[in-house]
Amino acid sequence: MRRSLNRQPGRVLDIALEHPVTITRNDHAFALLRREEMAGHIKAAAMTRVVVEVTGVAYQLSQGKEIGDNHEYGWMKAFDTEELNELVAEVMSACNVGYVSGDWEELDVVIHEWHSSAIAINSPELEKAFIDNDDEVPLTPPATESVVA
Repeated sequence: MRRSLNRQPGRVLDIALEHPVTITRNDHAFALLRREEMAGHIKAAAMTRVVVEVTGVAYQLSQGKEIGDNHEYGWMKAFDTEELNELVAEVMSACNVGYVSGDWEELDVVIHEWHSSAIAINSPELEKAFIDNDDEVPLTPPATESVVA
């Protein structure tokens, strides 16, 4: 159904509330849709780029290829192939949640947690703390006492 934007602008905008409307002028096509919907598409595209980059780096590392230390996802070198596969599975799951719900926060959280784990793995201070047994005190079970009221 073709509607004239000049003759029925209110009706065209009402339709655009329900679904995108294509407006053509001089062999050019334009999409008219709600701002929130467009913002969602832009966010999905940006997060898809992140997913592609993370999975691409994970694949390259799992194939034994080198990633530069200055690469945005160079921290992924801290993980072995099995861990990289887990990372990719979590990223893909979070991406699916983002597409369904429009909430991409879970993807940010997953990547942040893996990045933090890589920092911890590469930290000499944490490695020393895990290895250092000098101050270790074995835990004993608490004594069980009967309390009479």
